[in-house]
Amino acid sequence: MPGDGDEAPALGEGREDAAEAGEIPSEGGAEALGAPSDAEAPAAEAAAPTEGAEAPPLGTAVEEAPSDALPAAHTEVPAEPGPALSLPMGIGIGVVALLVIGFGARAVLGSSPPALPDTTASPSEPEAPAVEAAPEPERLVDRFRGALGRSREALQGRFDTLFGRGTIDEELFSDLEETLLKADVGLPTTERLLDPLRAQAKDGEDDPTVLRESLRDGIRDLLLLQDPSLLSPPDEGPWVILVVGVNGSGKTTTIGKLASRFKAEGRSVLLAAGDTYRAGAAAQLKVWAERAEVDIVAHDEGSDPGAVVYDALEAARARGRDLVIVDTAGRLQTQKPLMEQLGKIRRVIDKKVPGAPHETLLVLDGTMGQNGLSQAKLFDAATPLTGAVITKLDGTAKGGMVLTLSAELELPVKFVGIGEGIDDLKPFDPVAFAEALA
Repeated sequence: MPGDGDEAPALGEGREDAAEAGEIPSEGGAEALGAPSDAEAPAAEAAAPTEGAEAPPLGTAVEEAPSDALPAAHTEVPAEPGPALSLPMGIGIGVVALLVIGFGARAVLGSSPPALPDTTASPSEPEAPAVEAAPEPERLVDRFRGALGRSREALQGRFDTLFGRGTIDEELFSDLEETLLKADVGLPTTERLLDPLRAQAKDGEDDPTVLRESLRDGIRDLLLLQDPSLLSPPDEGPWVILVVGVNGSGKTTTIGKLASRFKAEGRSVLLAAGDTYRAGAAAQLKVWAERAEVDIVAHDEGSDPGAVVYDALEAARARGRDLVIVDTAGRLQTQKPLMEQLGKIRRVIDKKVPGAPHETLLVLDGTMGQNGLSQAKLFDAATPLTGAVITKLDGTAKGGMVLTLSAELELPVKFVGIGEGIDDLKPFDPVAFAEALA
């Protein structure tokens, strides 16, 4: 294609001479574009290719075409050079040139060039992203295993070592007893677990694996003695849950997590801030009420807790709430006046809602171990307990206290705290707990 400023030869210039001589001039455009030269093809065979409707190479003479059959624009060409090619005409010549080169390559190779892969994605068919399989929900036993890491090490890890010795003798039973006591399993409960194993060994059982399974079954059976499910709510009136425990056990946090859990289950919850003794207790419970998006009734610090509970029950009826969770002052089990105050609160509840409270839950710090047993005895004397909530089990090696509560106090464990999250308060599953612990 001529450069800028060069004048291109007029279209059709030299065509008349080529038609009279029957050949293409040697300096024509066909040879420059790759068409056969005079040495490769006789002038008599310079006609256009015969395959289909393929266009002749640029500059090839029209075969036997009489001059009067051509349009006037082709027969009457001005002698002086014409203007430069226009842009559309230049593009057309370039396209024809590419076609000629393609036909020449096809003739040389004998076949069409291989098709290049199409690397351009079609906008109408976008590539679908890879779909990852949704992770399976984590089993509760796996959650327990993770949370009871220290207790598992104290019990399960030690069991593996002792039974792995392969010897069944009195030394084995002595070591098993020491292991259980160190994990805060009470002595009566420990003897209750080991006596059946001693009987099996006396009857000739010498397979450590069998005895190990018997021990795990014994732990599970002790936990299954008590029903961990909550008692059924009443047919009429609000369902009332009274929560008690000492300061620092995680009582207020447990109430907040319970409220969130019951709210997620579709219940309308109201909290009663009955701890008017500790500074900031009501404010802390209000934070949990906002977080769980539930109602709360609270009075000023130092108010009568019985009055708070009474007003809360009145508000629950007026607002149509079906669950009231009552917080109480955290107190030591040795503080007799405060323990007696629980009896007064209980009487107020029963007068306003006959038969209530329907559940009385004791919150125990799992790190307290055997001290939790004495707490449970004294609280049960002040207000009969229906169950326990064990908190902070993820940070202690004293998980054996759960066995003691069930076996010696016949107090069912109904919830366990295995983390800091609002969803980390889980209903107690005896089977999963036994599998994770032993």
